[in-house]
Amino acid sequence: MRTCRACATSCATRCPTDPCTMPLNTAPVPFSTHSISRRRCLQTGAGLALAALLPPALAQNVGASAPLPSASSTTPASAASPAQLGDWNALSVQALIGRIVERNNLPEALVARLIGRAQYSATVARLILPGPPGKKNWRVYRSRFLDNLRIGAGSDFMQEFGVWFARAQERYGVPPHIVAGILGVETIYGRNMGNFRVVDALSTLALRYPTQAPRDRSAYFGVQLGDFFQWCAQDARNPLQVRGSYAGAIGMPQFMPESILKYAVDFDHGGGIDLINDPADAIGSVASYLAAKGWVRGQPAHFPLQLPSDLPQASLDTLLGPDITPTFTADQLVAMGLPLLPQARAYAGKLAVVQLPNAGAAPDYVLGTDNFYVITRYNQSAFYALAVIELGEVVAAAAAAQS
Repeated sequence: MRTCRACATSCATRCPTDPCTMPLNTAPVPFSTHSISRRRCLQTGAGLALAALLPPALAQNVGASAPLPSASSTTPASAASPAQLGDWNALSVQALIGRIVERNNLPEALVARLIGRAQYSATVARLILPGPPGKKNWRVYRSRFLDNLRIGAGSDFMQEFGVWFARAQERYGVPPHIVAGILGVETIYGRNMGNFRVVDALSTLALRYPTQAPRDRSAYFGVQLGDFFQWCAQDARNPLQVRGSYAGAIGMPQFMPESILKYAVDFDHGGGIDLINDPADAIGSVASYLAAKGWVRGQPAHFPLQLPSDLPQASLDTLLGPDITPTFTADQLVAMGLPLLPQARAYAGKLAVVQLPNAGAAPDYVLGTDNFYVITRYNQSAFYALAVIELGEVVAAAAAAQS
């Protein structure tokens, strides 16, 4: 986890403000009633099929053992130090290749050649670092996402692809406004999907994770790199051409490669999972992810909460201790002096008292349910979860008003 450079809140490996020049311009293909597997197995020879997509000089002899090429086009391989291969440490590269081959069942020479074509990105290494410390401000954060651009784009998106939102809710139980909120916060409905070569971003973070970072997460990004190569092999994509965020997140929902393999779906049965160009797949995959993380059909995500001014500090500390994890029953909260709305009193599950700081002003509070917690599995931030909920509600209302 790191601090978001844009909002100074704690979040996961990606930030929803990455720059991009990739427009959303592809409509989904018609829905088919025939069910197919969510994940196709990696077939024998998938690595060779992937190699066929690569430039001939890169793909040749892919099944045979071969030395790693230099990642630098300006430094001849013969001039590289035995301990250095282009931008990468040779021993680190060989260790990473071994782990990817074992986990992802891809040809060793192919993995070596792909990493050899990756380039170190100082920008990626800089952006992955925590931003300067600052006071958290929910109202400022909220204003960055509930803006006219996102609301207008989201309203148009929900109207155009409403059938897929409805089918996602039917299949997975996730309301359209939650899925719409995530796609809006993450990429403005496909307008800002990131413009870094994913192979460069993930190789940089797997092989040269910045030493000044609070903790070394290179192993995590090494897993993502291998899963990225596997996804490209399964869906016949050229891994040297796919672009995403500086952390390697891909497509409209900004899925990391591991999440693509686990949770993404070919929702319109178009013959492959396309989170970059196919809104239906993006919508279905977000709903699939949330359902897998425990979304409860028909359950609200949160309730408004107004704390009494005379609540003892000790009681507040107890209530805030579990953070976003639902811990207290409605009866327990009432016994501790919280005035709950009738719908919150009637809620049978556990609740979390979520504080939303506003810098020097008084904080806001909400009661988070299990579904609120599920949204934070996408990004571990209460700010993020509530922005998703509120943006989705406004977008859905705007779409309904225009229909």
